[in-house]
Amino acid sequence: MPEKRSGLELKVPPLALVVIVAALMWAASYAAPALDFALPAKSLWSWGLALAGAAVCLAGVVSFRRAKTTVDPTKPGSTSSLVVAGIYNYTRNPMYVGFVLILLGWGALLSNLAALAFVPGFAAYINRFQIRPEERILSALFPREYPAYRAKVRRWIF
Repeated sequence: MPEKRSGLELKVPPLALVVIVAALMWAASYAAPALDFALPAKSLWSWGLALAGAAVCLAGVVSFRRAKTTVDPTKPGSTSSLVVAGIYNYTRNPMYVGFVLILLGWGALLSNLAALAFVPGFAAYINRFQIRPEERILSALFPREYPAYRAKVRRWIF
């Protein structure tokens, strides 16, 4: 049975989505102060997670640039080569992993359960409307290489 596709697939640039989710997290923390929690070393956690996320994103971009292929996640059909080296040995989606870490850092800074609840929603949205369509396209572009890569490397890190 063919997979049902949505008009949202590959339409919202993931970086724009990160900004939208970050704003929603702030609004949720503002609207629900009763869900605030104390986080020891809050600055350390928030900066550590955000910087780790930025480093993971950057590693993904650098790998794409070295392979001379597109970084534009809304046009995976423009991909000229399958990137499997560097950070791509550990995750098929380092930029999305990095975005999740950045949002977790923002959630740590906000220290609010309502704000943190948006992070799994972001990951679920990215899985459905960005990663799955990208995987379909990469499977069509690289019919032998991509399935072998998928079998070897996880979508996320965990």
